Amino acid sequence: MSEIPQSAQPRQEELAYDLERALSGVVSVRTQIPEDAMTAKMLGTERAGHGVLIRENGLIVTIGYLVTEAETIWIVDNKGGATAGHTVAYDQETGFGLIQALGRLDLPALEMGSSADVNEGESVVLAGHGGRENAISARVQAKREFAGYWEYLLDEAIFTAPPHPTWGGAGLIGHDGTLRGIGSLFVQQVISGGDPVDGNMIVPIDILKPIMDELLTYGKTQKPARPWLGMMTTEMDDSLVVAGVTKGGPAERADVRVGDFVLGVAGQPVKELAQMFRRVWATGEAGVGIPLTLSRDGEMLDLTVQSVNRADLLKSPQLH
Repeated sequence: MSEIPQSAQPRQEELAYDLERALSGVVSVRTQIPEDAMTAKMLGTERAGHGVLIRENGLIVTIGYLVTEAETIWIVDNKGGATAGHTVAYDQETGFGLIQALGRLDLPALEMGSSADVNEGESVVLAGHGGRENAISARVQAKREFAGYWEYLLDEAIFTAPPHPTWGGAGLIGHDGTLRGIGSLFVQQVISGGDPVDGNMIVPIDILKPIMDELLTYGKTQKPARPWLGMMTTEMDDSLVVAGVTKGGPAERADVRVGDFVLGVAGQPVKELAQMFRRVWATGEAGVGIPLTLSRDGEMLDLTVQSVNRADLLKSPQLH
């Protein structure tokens, strides 16, 4: 694990909240996933990152890929104490995961603040488990749409720099000591026409709030599931190219192939990833046939991908 230089670590004298108290609410999350799980090949069977205690009863928010299909979860606090946990929910749409500690965590919870109130240029702290030595003083570089090749879209993600070396599940702490988001990715981004800047993509905490009660009650939201294609798509030179298909997934079954160019969805042209996802999701609920117009070896072809609910293919939390 890369160390954060002391000069990049947050300093109490520059902050208006109790830094040590805030950082002690960030825990280490380690998970074990069965080898036959759908996500095992891409994300691995042993995953490690962070989570943030948001309720004194042991409820932790983290990034969903750490806990997707997990059969074993260990939570480690800032004193080195380990507690078992279980996945309460994983929400594919937002990317958040919720964990319940099965033992008592003698830690202060971090209050959820407002990600809408985070402004570009603002100083923030991105905190992993391990106190000040694993926290970094960062600045908000941008707030904008983010589309991920794995059929994921945020209307407004938060981008920070410099990057945290272990970003997954790290807590983004605002100037008032509240939780504003959860670390998801390492990204390179171009800021206003300059050179690429290394940083992190943060999932804003505000999109968790409206679905929290449903996640705690049912382990998922109650709105209809989006259609899932099992198709990894990337933007390349103003085109959309299929970079991968999930083995046995809808796209593979429909004979979508790596290297195909995606030209249209349901008869409407698409050129950007976010636009493609919105067209797919507007077609109907999971299970609907998604008509795609593709280009392969210079020839146009029309295929219909019979979408599914991705959650049906995942090993789900056991306690709901």
